[in-house]
Amino acid sequence: MSFFYVKALHIIFVVTWFAGLFYIVRLFIYFAEAAEKPEPERSILQRQLALMQKRLWYGITWPSALLTLIFGLTMLYLYGSVPGWLVWKLCFVAGLYVYHFLCHRIFKQQQLGILRYSANQLRIWNEVATLFLISIVFLVVLKSSLSMLWGILGLILFAAILMLAIRIYKRVRERS
Repeated sequence: MSFFYVKALHIIFVVTWFAGLFYIVRLFIYFAEAAEKPEPERSILQRQLALMQKRLWYGITWPSALLTLIFGLTMLYLYGSVPGWLVWKLCFVAGLYVYHFLCHRIFKQQQLGILRYSANQLRIWNEVATLFLISIVFLVVLKSSLSMLWGILGLILFAAILMLAIRIYKRVRERS
């Protein structure tokens, strides 16, 4: 019975972690867009966005990432064995933590007022978390190597569609 409580807590913190990852990159985008505004609008917006980033990152995203890890490792211990699909899931999860640390680097840069990425580059970066989410959920639900192969092909197609949608969105924004 304790496995199911741990699993429920793991899922809850995965959801809040992803919410934080999705929203933090949106705040990065808004921060980058604010840099194009005239003063005093620029500094007012960037100061407020930096505060929102800090509260989200340290109040929700980091704690959720750590609790996801704690409950995930506890589930792994309680699970007893490591089937093939779980090995692949853990590889994607490791990639997600790399993504998290790279977001932390962008966060620290923006907190210092350093902008290394354009709003459009950050829009693309925002979709990386989506790809991890889809990969991990399909692996957990389907638990099959053949399904994983189809999932990877679908993921590549989905990524191509996302890139096309971002380009279309950029063109539409430029016309407005």
